[in-house]
Amino acid sequence: MELSYWEHKSWFSNVDFTIIGSGIVGLNCALNLKEKYPKSNILVLERGSLPQGASTKNAGFACFGSVSELLADLESHTEEEVVELVQKRWNGIQRLRNLLGDSAIGFELHGSHELFPLEKPDFFDNCMGSISYLNDLMEPVFGAKPFLPNRNLFGFENIQEQYITHVFEGQLDTGKMMKSLIQKCLSNGIPILYGVEVRALLEAETKSVLQTKNFEFDSKKVFVATNGFATKLLKSEAIKPARAQVLITEPIKNLHIKGTFHFDEGYYYFRNIDNRILFGGGRNLDFETEETTEFGQTEIIQSKLEALLNQMILPHQNVKIERRWSGIMGVGTQKSPIVKPVSNSIYCGVRLGGMGVALGSLVGKELADLAD
Repeated sequence: MELSYWEHKSWFSNVDFTIIGSGIVGLNCALNLKEKYPKSNILVLERGSLPQGASTKNAGFACFGSVSELLADLESHTEEEVVELVQKRWNGIQRLRNLLGDSAIGFELHGSHELFPLEKPDFFDNCMGSISYLNDLMEPVFGAKPFLPNRNLFGFENIQEQYITHVFEGQLDTGKMMKSLIQKCLSNGIPILYGVEVRALLEAETKSVLQTKNFEFDSKKVFVATNGFATKLLKSEAIKPARAQVLITEPIKNLHIKGTFHFDEGYYYFRNIDNRILFGGGRNLDFETEETTEFGQTEIIQSKLEALLNQMILPHQNVKIERRWSGIMGVGTQKSPIVKPVSNSIYCGVRLGGMGVALGSLVGKELADLAD
């Protein structure tokens, strides 16, 4: 496709900042750039019809790390690194809430609960015995002790009779959040072009050249915010894609479950939404297959999700599945996001480690700050 004079003039000439990826990070980056450089010409490119990755496909958890997740993180990170990462997640959620407002994102604070299957009693005992230590470690972040033991309030089966509640974790409506972010960008004069896939970035002396399937154009600075898809542009081994499979039930009459729930070090997670149960996870059943940028479902994971739904979460109920989908996260051996210059005119904010809702707005700001 050859660009007409009007197309080039209106969208692709004199571009100051181009953001690749219209998810949470990309749109927050664009908004922060517009605030800092109000006269700048900013363009957001998205390869999909909607944000293509995890931003419109995640479970909507405003979470910071369960007891078992934090204990697992402490095996490969220092205490200072783990506290810093949780602080970033906390700051990111507060920034998102302040930017858009709780009503606009459907934010609700019901707390979260970590469940423990019966077949791992030693794991349960270790987590329960670590509450005091982790409360002391995390109290400076939250201003209070976040964890407390709780009884099985919702009648789940095949789990230990106590779970661990995180009193500061909440939930939001992913669709409302992204619609609000998109509208905020448009109202600030930031165009978002969908169906434009950037295939290569070439750096010139004082600019970058973006090559798409049908055309190319110049931009003074480029910000890569494609998370799990970033390896295609950055050629980095520090970022690996990770598919997350999710299902949601049909509406359930008199659903009494309220809050967000995790188990198995956060590899499984579920919540209430619109009188339904949204349930996802199982990547740990087949890490190799799930290290992919291809969307879809697999029998091993979907079967496990359905079994857990029927045997643990909603036992003795005839529950039907209405919809299934998947999202692509960006993970690595380290949990901290990668926010750095790639070259003189190219920057990246990627590898959110499955915590994009919590980290996205903060990483977007940090990415925009690299333009200074």
